[in-house]
Amino acid sequence: MAELIRIHPEVRAALEARRPVVALETTLVSHGFPHGEGAAVAAEAERRVRVGWAVPATIGVIDGVIQVGLTEEQLERFGDSPDARKIGPRDLAACAAKGELGATTAGATLAVCRAVGIGFLGTGGLGGVHRGWAERPDVSADLGELARTEALVVASGAKSLLDVEATAELLETVGVPVLGWRTDTIPLFYTPEGGPPVSARVQTVEEAAQIAQFHWRLGRHSALVLARPPDGSLDVEPLIRAGVEEAERQGVRGQGVTPFVLAYLHEASGGETVQVNRKLIVENAALAADVAVAYSRLS
Repeated sequence: MAELIRIHPEVRAALEARRPVVALETTLVSHGFPHGEGAAVAAEAERRVRVGWAVPATIGVIDGVIQVGLTEEQLERFGDSPDARKIGPRDLAACAAKGELGATTAGATLAVCRAVGIGFLGTGGLGGVHRGWAERPDVSADLGELARTEALVVASGAKSLLDVEATAELLETVGVPVLGWRTDTIPLFYTPEGGPPVSARVQTVEEAAQIAQFHWRLGRHSALVLARPPDGSLDVEPLIRAGVEEAERQGVRGQGVTPFVLAYLHEASGGETVQVNRKLIVENAALAADVAVAYSRLS
């Protein structure tokens, strides 16, 4: 395992001392923003985790080694390299064996969290059931990892280009609670309201931490999603529909759909979606740190 996964000394020390650690993904660095911007967003997310008295552990595959905790230079590499491959849970082993540069999705990041014992993740939006799934089944591997990983994941709901109702139903089926951070409905990524009901509303980080503790004490070996609404509201539904249709027209499939539609939204909105995306990623990381700290006090 030591040759396959390399844990940064700071992260290893925190895990051994049972101090709060928050995982962060690298797909958003390589594929979530216009070229050159992702690394800066990730660095700010790491800074906010530290401000919250937790240790950030950004995860990615570099030259065949799964890195848990990145240096500044490694983070920049994910932001600058056009060769960074988007990898889900199924791709981790192949990416490592081939010595590639792999940017981990939320699902792949959760798989690594399970391997090394990290219990908190901050991200933007989760993958889920894609629109048009009845005609062409397309379900993100994020959901499978949520079903089998004991971690609390802070996200602004599912990505807006998905079928959020179907995603919520599937999360219920696999037993993953969706807690609403001071909200009764699952946010729609760019808008705070309009989604299906959450399974429970929480008002404080202490409440969220205690529900997570009880969930795992009951032998529920799954994640919990803490859905934090974005601070503002941006109606991009017409642009999303147009982006999904354009992806279909160009034959974009599978893992390529999300980065394609995100890039379409960024351009079509004149950069407004970039600003919302940047802020919610950073704020979600900060909230994940606060819950991780609250959980460490329970223990």
